[in-house]
Amino acid sequence: MSVFKYWTAFSLGVAAGTAVALAYAPRTGEKTRKQWKRKFDDTSDYIRDTADDFSKHATKVYSRARDVADDVASQADSFARQVSKKANKVAEGF
Repeated sequence: MSVFKYWTAFSLGVAAGTAVALAYAPRTGEKTRKQWKRKFDDTSDYIRDTADDFSKHATKVYSRARDVADDVASQADSFARQVSKKANKVAEGF
């Protein structure tokens, strides 16, 4: 099981357990609804913040990978030019 699937299943289990606990809590309906709304808002904020953090991290990783790929391509081009020049010098010597 991948880490993502594990945490997804874990989160769903926690959410289901919380819902059952709140449903059987000895509170009035109004207090329970307010609590559910507050928890839902907190969860929504957490998911939004996590998605933003993930997006920022993914952007950094993509940018770094692009920079590394550009560096490798530049070095490969430089190496190929050097080899070509040396090959031409060797060819001229024959």
